[in-house]
Amino acid sequence: MATNITWHHGHITRSERERQLNQRGVTLWFTGLSGSGKSTIATSLERELVLKHKKALYVLDGDNIRHGLNKDLGFGPGDRQENIRRIGEVCNLFTDAGIIVLAAFVSPYKEDRDKVRALLDASERHPKDEVPSSNQVISKRRKNFLEVFVQADLATCEQRDPKGLYKKARIGEIKSFTGVSPDAPFEAPERPELTLNTGTLSVEDCVSQLVEYLRTGGYLAV
Repeated sequence: MATNITWHHGHITRSERERQLNQRGVTLWFTGLSGSGKSTIATSLERELVLKHKKALYVLDGDNIRHGLNKDLGFGPGDRQENIRRIGEVCNLFTDAGIIVLAAFVSPYKEDRDKVRALLDASERHPKDEVPSSNQVISKRRKNFLEVFVQADLATCEQRDPKGLYKKARIGEIKSFTGVSPDAPFEAPERPELTLNTGTLSVEDCVSQLVEYLRTGGYLAV
């Protein structure tokens, strides 16, 4: 761990960035089995909020992140944990910048997801000489991390198999595949902010629920 380092505060606060963007920074964390629809819903929500609502968003996708930032990581338990830790730090930066982050990752371990939640929930700080306004006090009551459980049973995901990964896992070409391999369980969220059952809901229905949740939660306007 690095030593002799100090956090350097800038001259613009998170609240000021959010007022400029007319939105609240937040991370929506989409978790679920491969093939459940995480990335499909996230990118569809991005399109809806950017084009229709003129909001600033960014999608962090599991495969995309492994092309660059996390290309040195594998899929063993330790590497999975580090994968989520790094992504959590990226989400923390984007959220502090006032951006709405859509993070789509299998993220099978509850402990890892809870650590990201704790990181983001503790991240909002005001400089000592800044007196929070009433809007800032309200903002601090809002969550920085919203867990979205994209729910679909294994049979449904395996039937979809958009990338052919389940087929490869079943014939042994992929080891430690979440939901299939005994050593790679998926730990479902116990109390997610939102559950989307993609076995019964269309992508459009899921996006509508998410937009309404963000709107009523005060994330789409300051």
